[in-house]
Amino acid sequence: MIEKIRISGKEVFPVIEGGKGIGISNGYTAGAFAKVGAVGTFSGANAEIIDKNGKLIPLTFKSNKRLERYIERIEYSIQGSICQARIANEISGGNGRIHMNLLWGMSGTERTLHEILKNTKGILHGVTCGAGMPYKLGEIASSYKVYYYPIISSMRAFKALWTRAYKDFRNYLGGVVYEDPWKAGGHNGLSNKENPKEPEKPYSRVVDLRNFMNSVGLHETPIIMAGGVWNLDEYKDWFNNSDIGPIAFQFGTRAMLTKESPISEGWKRKLLTIKEGDVVLNKFSPTGFYSSAVNNNFIRQHINIVNRQINYSETKNSIFNTPLKYNEDPDVYINNEDVKKVEEFKTSGNNIMMKTPDNTLIFVSSDFSKKIIRQQAECTGCLEACKFSSWSTNKETNYNTGIRPDPRSYCIIKTLGDVLYGGDIENELVFSGHNAFRFAKDPFYNNGFIPTIKELVDRILSGK
Repeated sequence: MIEKIRISGKEVFPVIEGGKGIGISNGYTAGAFAKVGAVGTFSGANAEIIDKNGKLIPLTFKSNKRLERYIERIEYSIQGSICQARIANEISGGNGRIHMNLLWGMSGTERTLHEILKNTKGILHGVTCGAGMPYKLGEIASSYKVYYYPIISSMRAFKALWTRAYKDFRNYLGGVVYEDPWKAGGHNGLSNKENPKEPEKPYSRVVDLRNFMNSVGLHETPIIMAGGVWNLDEYKDWFNNSDIGPIAFQFGTRAMLTKESPISEGWKRKLLTIKEGDVVLNKFSPTGFYSSAVNNNFIRQHINIVNRQINYSETKNSIFNTPLKYNEDPDVYINNEDVKKVEEFKTSGNNIMMKTPDNTLIFVSSDFSKKIIRQQAECTGCLEACKFSSWSTNKETNYNTGIRPDPRSYCIIKTLGDVLYGGDIENELVFSGHNAFRFAKDPFYNNGFIPTIKELVDRILSGK
């Protein structure tokens, strides 16, 4: 029998819905998890506004100016999150707990968090936050008496957060989410000290985290294991383990394949067919973080772009001494050894050159080049700093990162939004945890069975 644990001030099952941004978890899924005595989590990143009749009020921009669209997006996200919290609360019937997940690296996070917490008193119990170092999270959440849950991938990261900020706001530190950076879906917290090709076992890393937490008096504060969690039988040695301490588990990927999940039927069917190795770690995201996604045409296209890349110089020198006509602009200079590669790239139909921030040229088709330029121009400022468009929320730098836009990346809000609303799952970004291949092997999903969230939680609580 799985014992309950105290989360955000209430005894609940140690089962937590993963946040998953851009509408993939919402008030309906969060409410369903909470209703059965677990913890539901809706995404505050681009949360949707639903009217009193249950219909979506889509985000439509009134301005064609990037700065004004950025402000419109923040306002929509605030109202959308308030709406989703109310939906979750109503569905839960007062059971379980309701949390919201935010990306610290998204635009306007601090203001967004203040406004949401101000308007969701008593119905939103916790905030999880990752994709960056959320130093201000503890201060903001504590000021509204709401529990906070930083998402980290190493003891070092939490130690930095604690030492610099959280030690002053310990009363509302509800738990620490350890997210395995090699197995989690979406954005991953791999640091420069960790090898993306050499996964480390989570047990020792979680023990290191617990040892530090104990050293600062956080013996009773739960750790939430996330990333690669499939069932609880595989973690039976973690329960009632003094080296681990209070522990709960976050389920992100499995929660996607439920009847309440808002993802398209095509996406759900795709999850049932994923094979081991089909989910790959990559660094194409405009956030600059590593991320895990299904290796479909979208990812392969970006891999091919990187492979069609050469170094260049704006001026002639001893290494770069062969002139190359750069589209309609003045010549650039390349190494003579790359001349043959350029000819091959152009022969394959990739005859448009685009400069990257790393002093390289990529070669793409005319249609793909136009797509990149169009999407960069349509940027709505969803991130605090974006590699793809060079947008930044920093007013002092005129809302620009000061770095050349990177055409090897993509507009994340566009592709994630498209795939959520029924877009082509082979040609859009499809985030997924690395254990998604287990859908095809787990007898629970035989014959394409898709459970309700209640059925999923019951299955998880059985250990399976």
